[in-house]
This record gives sequence, structure tokens and C-alpha cells, in this order.
Amino acid sequence: MPVIAADGLYKVFGRRPGRGVEALENGATREQLREDGLTAAVIDASFSVEPGEIFVVMGLSGSGKSTLIRMVNGLWPATAGELEIGGENLAAMNPAQLRQVRRERISMVFQHFALLPHRTVGENAAYGLQIAGMNRADREEKAAEALEMVGLKGWGGYRPSDLSGGMQQRVGLARALAAGTDILLMDEAFSALDPLIRRDMQDQLVDLQQRLEKTILFITHDLNEAMRIGDRIAMMRDGRIVQIGTSEQILNEPANDYVARFIQDVDRSRVLTAEAIMEPPPSVLGAGQGPRSAHKLMREQQNSWLVVLRRDRTPQGVLWEEDVAAAVRAGQDELPWSDVHEMPVVDAQTPIAELFALSAQHRSPLVVTGEDGRFAGVIPRVTLLTAAGAMQNDDPADTTTQEADAR
Repeated sequence: MPVIAADGLYKVFGRRPGRGVEALENGATREQLREDGLTAAVIDASFSVEPGEIFVVMGLSGSGKSTLIRMVNGLWPATAGELEIGGENLAAMNPAQLRQVRRERISMVFQHFALLPHRTVGENAAYGLQIAGMNRADREEKAAEALEMVGLKGWGGYRPSDLSGGMQQRVGLARALAAGTDILLMDEAFSALDPLIRRDMQDQLVDLQQRLEKTILFITHDLNEAMRIGDRIAMMRDGRIVQIGTSEQILNEPANDYVARFIQDVDRSRVLTAEAIMEPPPSVLGAGQGPRSAHKLMREQQNSWLVVLRRDRTPQGVLWEEDVAAAVRAGQDELPWSDVHEMPVVDAQTPIAELFALSAQHRSPLVVTGEDGRFAGVIPRVTLLTAAGAMQNDDPADTTTQEADAR
């Protein structure tokens, strides 16, 4: 079950907003509604956020993304449509039930920190727990744990004014983590930070997510940020969600001209990963296969190298044709360990931008592994260069049909 689910969600401000929804369903535009004194902030939005997912809502100012997150938080009721948190309909809740959901299920991280200047860092981190009625000793313990998670161990006794902007935002994140909720709502949480600090916070958020598996709804106007941290991205324009997909899907399959224009300046090499361009090798050499098997595979595939796999499908190394030919001439039944050369191994989620230096240092292709460390594919140098050229031309790399002699 999705943690957050929206179906046909509308938010119209003004008198008699229901008439605005009806007009929109009949084809009226936002501009036409404004003539009647109505503002359509969110129009027919449908999406779901799965457990443990970072779901990013991306859009320019006025696109409706901040209105959307306030609806998820229960601060603004929907004009029409359905919105559920953990299968429970927010529209059916009374004010007390909404407060309970916000206290027990949802934490918020704001753009401008929202720290209380007269309280210490530790007291700020524990503030939500104090409001919830937790005793002092327990809330101080949880706040200290949360501060350590975000790299602020030992800073609990300081005032927010003693901290840099990035450190203050870490306190805001620690406050959300200390609350122990399974949902984090983050509204432009890093946009007020300097670029380098923002990148550090993005890295820390991804790292925390991998350890804590929170469900995160993240609002941003920065496309590079969205693609860097989001498992999936919802692109909004004029109150509507125009596309939902992974970074790769949005880059390679933009839904319309608006999305295509929006992504044209994105550095694809920092968004697309090794998984996006890897390919299956012509063949691999399994555990226990000898020089003659290797020689036969190379001759049949007209390939000058073979990846050697262990019995558990983890990569052991790479063989070159001269090593195999020498072993065959010597009449060897097994390949000596010295003949299996070290090769560069990268994780499937490694950004393409990080592959070039590694490829330049090695003769052999890059070997790609999955999360379990098992062999997933290879990236020959020609494939990497082809991908780089395609990115410069703003076209997805087509690396599925490479000439054998180019390898």
C-alpha cells in the first residue's frame, strides 16, 4: 500500500471553489477562473509515494507544488479528489484526528529552518517531542541521537545563532528525525543554502534515507537537485502534474515539449548511471572453465577479452586473448590465477561522470555489479565514449549495437 496516495486532487481558492473545479473539468483554463475571482493552485493531481521512497515534486514558482505539500500535511483541505495517508482519507478526519496524524505520522522540514532562537540546539531538536508530551529525559535522549545522525554531536548546548546556515538546517532535519515519524515532508528544504552546503545536505539526506528508510516527499524548483536525490520525480506546471518518472525516464522520454525544454541544460552525465549504458558482454567465462573453453568463446564471438565469474556470479577478473592463446599452446587444462587480470568494478548506480577517469586508467572494460555485488554487465570504452557524445547532442545514448572490432 502506498504511504501517500492522491487521486484527482484539486485545490481552488476563492468563493464557491467547487464551481471552479467543475469549470476545470469542463475544459476551463486557470486564466478563465481568475476572471471569476478563483485561483486554481492544484488541478487533477494523481500520484502515490511508496514506502521508503524519495518522491520529488519539481516545478517553477506558481506551479502548485507548495500547495500540494500543505494538502498532504492536512493544513489545507482538498477542494475535490481523494488524499490518503497510510490508507486513511484525510478528508474524512476531524481536526483532532488531523493533529494526531501530523504528530504521529508526519514531520516537516522547512526552507528557512524555523528554529526557536531562545532555545538551544538540543531543545530545538526535541521541540516536537515536548509538544507531544514526552518526558524530558526521553526527549533529550532522542534529540541527541538525531543530532548525531546529522553530524551535530556535541552541539546540543549551543544556540542556533552560533551555527552556520547549513548547520541550522541540519538541526531542522534532526528535529524531524527525532519525532520518529515514518513520513518526512521537505518544502524547498535546501534552497536557502549555498551550493556546496546544499550538495552536502543532499548527500546526507540520501545517506540517512538508506539507513532509516523514511518515506520522503521533497519539494524543489531545482531540477538538478530533483534528479540527484529523487527515486521518482513529479514535474508540475500551472497546477498540473505533467509527468511522473525516474530521472532516466524524464531525461530520455520527456512527456511533452515543456519537459523537454526544462531538461535541456541538465548535465546528463551526473544523472544517468552506469546501469543506463551497461550492456551484456558477448560471453563470460564461468568458474571451472579452462583455456580451451575460453579460446572457443573468444573465437566464436570475435572478442578480445572475457570476464571471468566466480561460482556466486561475482566478477573475478578479465582474460585477454594473448593469455588464453599462451595457455592453449602450453597445453594447460586450467587457467593460472596470474592470467586473470584485475579489472575496474563499479556499482550500477555510479553516475556516468565518475566513469571516465576510471576507464582511462584501465585497458579492460568497466565491469558493473548490482547491489548484491553480482555481475550485471560491462561498459567497454567505446560504449562510454558513445554515451558521452550522445549526451552532448542532447540525445539518449544508444549503446546496444556496437561494432565488435571497436571493442
